[in-house]
Amino acid sequence: MTFSPQRSSRIRALPIAVATAIALAACGAQAQTAAASSSSPVGLWKTIDDDTGQAKSLVRIVEVNGALSGRIEKLLTPGKESQVCDKCEGALKDQPVLGMEILQGLRKGDGVWEGGTILDPNNGKTYRSQLKLVDGGKKMELRGYIGIPLLGRSQNWLREQ
Repeated sequence: MTFSPQRSSRIRALPIAVATAIALAACGAQAQTAAASSSSPVGLWKTIDDDTGQAKSLVRIVEVNGALSGRIEKLLTPGKESQVCDKCEGALKDQPVLGMEILQGLRKGDGVWEGGTILDPNNGKTYRSQLKLVDGGKKMELRGYIGIPLLGRSQNWLREQ
């Protein structure tokens, strides 16, 4: 068997071609994700305390069967990493806040996601909720309320990159 120099250069070029194809596919997927993220709340969000303006947590929002849910992925307040929901009721009573699902059941409406609930682990109460994306999807205005949206409070969350 003879070894051809042409065959050798083709063999060496193969890994480069494969790496290039993978890189191009990843760039395309990243561009699609960026485009989708500006119109969808799916992703990682930094919650901001509406009283102090300080970052409180990171919440991962996912969409399953057309409904959004959000889970606390990280607590950003020093000393609160092992916080439990002592004011929650039922199955959530005294459960760790880290990993807790706080946002449930929001569905896309006309320019807003609505019809779901949000849990405030600080007081253990669950509120009806709605959200809308602003600033090209970089910010989210989330409103928790009792009865009608007019009777509630809002928070701005920031999309994490």
